[in-house]
Amino acid sequence: MELFIYLFAALFSVLNPIGTIPIFVALTHGYTKAERTKVSLLTSLNVFIILIISFFIGQYVLTFFGITITALRIAGGIIITSSGFSLLNGNFSKNKGINKKVQKDVENRNDIALTPLAMPMLAGPGSISLLIAFYQDHNSTNEIIISCISILIVAVAIYLILRSANYLSNILGASGIVAISRIIGFLTIAIGIQYIISAILTIVRGI
Repeated sequence: MELFIYLFAALFSVLNPIGTIPIFVALTHGYTKAERTKVSLLTSLNVFIILIISFFIGQYVLTFFGITITALRIAGGIIITSSGFSLLNGNFSKNKGINKKVQKDVENRNDIALTPLAMPMLAGPGSISLLIAFYQDHNSTNEIIISCISILIVAVAIYLILRSANYLSNILGASGIVAISRIIGFLTIAIGIQYIISAILTIVRGI
């Protein structure tokens, strides 16, 4: 249970589906309720697939390119910390590459569930590197099962949040969403720094 809660909290903080609500509402403007539900479902499914692939295949990608887990932790920690600062400063969408031009382009396409919603808005380099590093330390059969369940629950949470995006947007308002995003941003920064510290300690111990 402790492992499940840790991974769920870490992934939820890095993915930050709450911060995606305003962008989801903007991109699905004019959609019917059924269409928004479909986009929410496809987005959460895409996120789940991306995260699961990253969790299981990521280590082989590292081996292929000769990247050590220590280097990944440092790079991932920097990315995660950067995302956290973006949340604190209110520049989350800008940091994720969602500007007016990109938004205009995706509004002219039918499928927005994969890009930009699933990637890079939700499943980005931060969450991918987090999962790759997590697998290195937790790869027993029991831990893998718990991790997969945690990833699944995160995907379900994303679906429920996006499906209720319009309602939550009206209830929380812009200030409420910003406040929650900044709290999540603080936690995200802490996660990123912890990854960097772990990598540095590994290097020091190896000297």
